[in-house]
Amino acid sequence: MKISELWNFVDILDIKGDPEASVTGVSYDSRQARPGHMFICVEGFSWDGHDFAQQAIERGAKVLLVQREVPVDSEGITIVKVKDSRKAMAAVGHVFYGFPSRKLKVIGVTGTNGKTTTTYLLKSILESAGHNVGLMGTIAIRIGDREIPSLRTTPESLDLHRLFGEMVVNGINYVVMEVSSHSLDLDRVGYVDFDYGVFTNLTRDHLDFHGNMKNYLDAKIKLFKGTDKANVINADDPASDTIIERIKNLPTRFLTYGVNNKADFYARDIEINPSGVRYNLVWKDKSIPIEVNIPGMISVYNSLAAAAPLLAEGIQPGYIQRGLKKIEGVRGRSETLDTGKGFSVIIDYAHTPDGLENILSTIRGFAKGRLITMFGCGGNRDREKRPMMGEIAGNWSDFVVVTSDNPRKEEPHLIIDEIMPGVEKTGCSYICIVDRREAIEYALKMAQKDDIIVLAGKGHEIYQEFADNTIEFDERKIVSEILERI
Repeated sequence: MKISELWNFVDILDIKGDPEASVTGVSYDSRQARPGHMFICVEGFSWDGHDFAQQAIERGAKVLLVQREVPVDSEGITIVKVKDSRKAMAAVGHVFYGFPSRKLKVIGVTGTNGKTTTTYLLKSILESAGHNVGLMGTIAIRIGDREIPSLRTTPESLDLHRLFGEMVVNGINYVVMEVSSHSLDLDRVGYVDFDYGVFTNLTRDHLDFHGNMKNYLDAKIKLFKGTDKANVINADDPASDTIIERIKNLPTRFLTYGVNNKADFYARDIEINPSGVRYNLVWKDKSIPIEVNIPGMISVYNSLAAAAPLLAEGIQPGYIQRGLKKIEGVRGRSETLDTGKGFSVIIDYAHTPDGLENILSTIRGFAKGRLITMFGCGGNRDREKRPMMGEIAGNWSDFVVVTSDNPRKEEPHLIIDEIMPGVEKTGCSYICIVDRREAIEYALKMAQKDDIIVLAGKGHEIYQEFADNTIEFDERKIVSEILERI
């Protein structure tokens, strides 16, 4: 690629060197720089790519894209200065990888809870209809039969466009992806041609980053300003009125789904049982019987969120039915482990007040024995939600085990201290065990016939983050090991 191909997409402030320089690759990590590369200097939260420009040059980079001056000790280097290198990086990926998202049908799902499950439901429906589907999200990235571990909910922009390019080469025609509020605020999805945007819900989360709920919602709304075909909004969520008011005059149409409020797509005759949900999806003059093998009212909303854009796309109702019924569950989302001991263990990613209440209220609806909840809260994240989650756990549970999640750079016992006022307020019986493995063992040992243990917070994650290290922590393996031993 000649760097002059970028001029229509990037605001250039200054160029030193050859404005027609060619690059053979692009990178933003100096360790990945190679001969002939453009190295993009991006300011991060704990590092600044400008500080690694010289290392990139020593590895062979010939072009630097910067937003501030960098001292470099080498001749023949072209330096392109832009106002915002993070925004420019998205444009670089878009151009370098051949505008790949234009060649795909991209459905972006945003919201606090339900993103992961909704994308898996979308993928299942589209595959039932015979399409090749790529997926990007919290659990994994899937390109055909290949699965790539996911480092974050939405990849960095350069990686995102590269992955889109791989999907095009591999014959993918639809992509369903989770779109996080961080990615929208940090331009990770810049220059992505979204066909549809889907909004699940908005509840308290990520306020350590956004500061307040207004900023959090503002970030979400950015997705709906960049779609080509339609935006699909949860009419029952309190934030929907604000979203619709902000997008109603855009060229892209908006559609709504819901249960309680008037919507374009709505569910009626809802039946919820321990094995899943059934309802009739009403759209225009059609009533489509739906079955989803994941329990809880949240499954009604997630399946509506998946069905609505695809019905609007022209996918036949039979494929909607088949795809939704085929899904047996999603890793780390209401995932039930077989204990063989007469009690159940359910692993769920719930790490927000709303997420925790959704899973616990669902289980309370069919639990025959006690509901034992084990959870913690992440370190270096929103502290105000800690007592809220404690109160929710206490309100819905018969017994609560308060433990660590990902403490990161905080002291685990201090996080627990901030959770406890919420638990104590409910009068629920509880115990605090800082070590999460010991907490799991305690819950398993106290369980009796028909009890249900919920291990909340980790979900699909197979690690635990501390101040100075990250350890392997797969709760499935840990439960299996403890059960075998006891």
